[in-house]
Amino acid sequence: MSPKVSQEHKEQRRSNLLKAAREVFCEHGYENTTMKHVMERAGVSRGGLYQYFENKEDLFEALIAGEQEEVIEGSIQAMLKQQGSYWDVLLMSFLGESKEATNDMDALAPSKLEYFITGRNDESRKEHARKRFLQAYQMTVNIIEEGVKAGEFSPRFDPEVIAKSIISHIDGMAVDHAILDSETIQLKEQTELLMGYLKWGLGVGE
Repeated sequence: MSPKVSQEHKEQRRSNLLKAAREVFCEHGYENTTMKHVMERAGVSRGGLYQYFENKEDLFEALIAGEQEEVIEGSIQAMLKQQGSYWDVLLMSFLGESKEATNDMDALAPSKLEYFITGRNDESRKEHARKRFLQAYQMTVNIIEEGVKAGEFSPRFDPEVIAKSIISHIDGMAVDHAILDSETIQLKEQTELLMGYLKWGLGVGE
């Protein structure tokens, strides 16, 4: 009779597998990563990995879905309490805790691009991409609208257009960064430009 494994232990094991998978995908990219790479990095058997994930696609979807949920699950009011202003909440939503322009891009971004671009004709991946876009878009719109209600923002454009422009700008930089490098595309400077545009477009401090 095999010993019972607690739910907490299962969740921890799954978390460890996802952590190992992230490291491998960042190193090899989506296309070149194999389930064997993940098994070796996590130090588990084939059965130990396939018990949680059916294949590489299932594993990658779980990884990126989990990362997006971490951002979205936090309520705007909770983030406001932590950050102090809606402007800082907005910056944190796409720059992270530092809220500063840097030459660093999400290390997983190239793998995400590979996954969605190579699967652009796959209905399941298209739906996944659409869902991710709408989640990020709606969260950004909500932050802007809450900032308007609080009198912090006076948008020069529709909040929906501003939200979409943020996503498009970041996605565009991610594509360039995956192919070139930070210095060539001037990642930090472009990010500073985006921040300046948003400050003007949202009427911050006016």
